[in-house]
Amino acid sequence: METAAELRAAIAQSPAPQVLAVDLDGTLVRTDLLLELLVALLRQKPWCLFALPVWLARGRASFKQELARRASLDVSTLPYREELLDYLRQQRAQGRTIVLATGADRQIAREVANYLNLFDVVLASDGTTNLSGCAKRDRLVKEFGAKGFDYAGNARRDLPVWSAARRAIVVNPGAGLGAHIDGSTEVRTFSETHRRTLRVYLRALRPQHWLKNVLLFVPLLAAHRTDELALLTRLLLAFVAFGCMASSGYLINDLFDLTADRHHPAKKLRPFAAGILPLSYALIMFPILIVCANVIGCFVSGLFLGALWTYFGLSLAYSLVLKRIVIVDVIVLAGLYSVRILAGSAAVTIWPSHWLLAFSTFLFFSLALVKRYGELSVMKRIDGDHAVARGYELSDAELLAAMGVASGYLAVLVLALYINSEKAQALYDRYQLMWFLCFLLLYWISHVWLIAHRGRMPDDPVVFATNDRTSYILAALMVTVIILAL
Repeated sequence: METAAELRAAIAQSPAPQVLAVDLDGTLVRTDLLLELLVALLRQKPWCLFALPVWLARGRASFKQELARRASLDVSTLPYREELLDYLRQQRAQGRTIVLATGADRQIAREVANYLNLFDVVLASDGTTNLSGCAKRDRLVKEFGAKGFDYAGNARRDLPVWSAARRAIVVNPGAGLGAHIDGSTEVRTFSETHRRTLRVYLRALRPQHWLKNVLLFVPLLAAHRTDELALLTRLLLAFVAFGCMASSGYLINDLFDLTADRHHPAKKLRPFAAGILPLSYALIMFPILIVCANVIGCFVSGLFLGALWTYFGLSLAYSLVLKRIVIVDVIVLAGLYSVRILAGSAAVTIWPSHWLLAFSTFLFFSLALVKRYGELSVMKRIDGDHAVARGYELSDAELLAAMGVASGYLAVLVLALYINSEKAQALYDRYQLMWFLCFLLLYWISHVWLIAHRGRMPDDPVVFATNDRTSYILAALMVTVIILAL
């Protein structure tokens, strides 16, 4: 990259502006690198949380520098705007000088510039000067002169820069932004098809995973007390509270998994990984959802609140550490399912039998293994024999399948033993019909594992079941068998 002084000398001989300056955050990439670095720091070095106020007190530029020094990003996976990159390559091929002018710290700016191999000069914050807004305008005018450059930006903070530019290139502008640009400045707009609709905001909360919270009703169903309206009301409140707490956990998990998701063929399309939604949305919604969960949970019981926070603590530990420890991760995933049953018990003070706990342990362990096995199958299509998923290697797939199928069949065995117990015979007048449940469950577990073996298990097996016709039919048959056995 040439120095700015050398460029000024060359540009002075040119009859027209040759410099094209480009912003980074929100313009070249769809995300905010300051927040990306902050999330990466909290994931990689969570103890630095207590130092954040001290760094911020020294100024925004110093704060950015401290984050860049201590946290690392994989710049190759960032959600770049490909259309803008193509435009910049065309302009560079025509002999224009391309400048990266960003408020991000110079360390991360240089990493991006080195990866893209597109920029002649990098102007960025240096720990003392925060190169944003008026400071960026003054620096560009100093280096290239007023109206001596074109500038690509995306937000109101870029208005001072555009006022000094020959041409304003507005990237994915918000409503009314163009009206604030100086009328003497030529404007070009790059717009994208991705829009932040209500559906996208809701999608980030993963409402489809709320289906798992139906497990809260299992203790009440198993005790045959579904006719008690007061208990049903408490469980409905518990269902909403658990959904809010689970969604807050999903937001944190998505933030901590940004880099991993961007390497995944399907997960890279998630709103935060793709840069469709700002990371600030997750940081704002996370505490709001927790407050909502606790307020609603207070109307259920203190015991339920304890179970709710047990789930959240286990979920947070999983996102931070446990997901990277093989075998432990699937045990924790299975435990998160079981905690839902225990939370349902706490809500209505109906404690699950040892039969139910044993059955759920084996079944959920099998489903957790399906998830990991499915991820390995997906990564195999990308990385071939070098596929890795959450610390599991491709050679582990056969072992995971063996453990998962065995655990699922053990759940069927527990169900068979329960049907033959005195407790089942006391609850079901025609308990012999319950034996059909064993065959139906055996079929469903085999079906799920067969789908995973064929590489068609995209993510969570429970979410898969909600879109699988075979699972719907088997669920309807199981409900019919239970009703007839009563």
